[in-house]
Amino acid sequence: MPLDMDDADGDGFTARGRVRKFSEDPHRPWWRPASSLGRVSLAAGALFVVTVMAVSAFATKRFFERDSRFRIAGTSNIQATGLAELNRSEMLPVFGEDVGRNIFFVPLSERRKQLEEIPWVERATVMRLLPDQIRVAIVERQPVAFVRQGQQIGLVDSNGVLLTMPASTMAKHNYSFPVVTGIDGRDPIGSRKTRMAVYQRLLGELDANGQHLSDQLSEIDLTDPEDARILMPEQGTDILAHFGEDRFLERYQRYKAHIAEWRQQYPKLAEVDLRYDQQVVLQMTPGSNATPASVNATDGKPEKAEAQKPIVEKPKAKPATAKAEAPKHAQASKPAKAHTAKPSTKSKSAKNKSAQKKKRAEANRAAMNVTKPKSAAKPHPAAPVGLGQ
Repeated sequence: MPLDMDDADGDGFTARGRVRKFSEDPHRPWWRPASSLGRVSLAAGALFVVTVMAVSAFATKRFFERDSRFRIAGTSNIQATGLAELNRSEMLPVFGEDVGRNIFFVPLSERRKQLEEIPWVERATVMRLLPDQIRVAIVERQPVAFVRQGQQIGLVDSNGVLLTMPASTMAKHNYSFPVVTGIDGRDPIGSRKTRMAVYQRLLGELDANGQHLSDQLSEIDLTDPEDARILMPEQGTDILAHFGEDRFLERYQRYKAHIAEWRQQYPKLAEVDLRYDQQVVLQMTPGSNATPASVNATDGKPEKAEAQKPIVEKPKAKPATAKAEAPKHAQASKPAKAHTAKPSTKSKSAKNKSAQKKKRAEANRAAMNVTKPKSAAKPHPAAPVGLGQ
């Protein structure tokens, strides 16, 4: 049997040949009523539904805000995990304003930032646990070195953040870090982080092969981030070695290969500068009157005289006044040299006679002064006014 089909072409004929009446309206969806009464009823129903939903939301919000079951009763409602070096008493003041407050009014992001301002806290996470619990997850900083500031010893992490810890607690941890200087808490955190990056590279190169060569370092001065200065303990004394900012393992091996020879050759050795490629500069103890030396970087032997010439001339630069006065003496002695350069025509006997004549003349003058009466000194007449001298 043929099926009834709609008139797709719109010519008024169906599949059965029945003509559709033009008065018939097409089928409308439920949300588009044809009559005005239907449209008004639909709008009123939609408004009622929206109103019910708004009232329900307001009532729910008011219920959560005012219900006592959602209030933080005390500090016991604040849970914390990850605490090792940080005490709970140091963390709770951050949530002091939240005790007695509804849990939904606790600003979690602000509390997280406040927790991360504590030196020992590297990262923090703050969460709500219904109905009345706050959970805090702490990730603490890990110290990587001792830091000396004056007479006080503390700890510092890889980012240059200074950490305080009682001496008794340090002893329990058995830390075996090098001592770092040049990290000042008054410096910006960026500069401290740059200095600690040099420290991290230094230890990373020395301990890369599992030899733990950093255990032989006594103290590292990071005041200049481009020159890591390390105190190397050597048989009862410390040698200050300049390692620069890179190639730490190579320079450490060069130092260890020649330090015994250098100390034997230079007993007053105090500093070793390893920052140069072709030479190593050796500095002696101040006040020992020992001149610096320069040795070859490959075999550790002293360089040629040409290379050592500036070092030899350095202590002789002190008497600068003698050099400046030398031309004056030379000028004053020129007439004497010209006079003595002429050949003398007198013989020795003539010189003796002239000397005797001088002696007789001096004796005669002396006798005349003794026998001749002294005359009273006459005053000089005053010069007339208006006349020049």
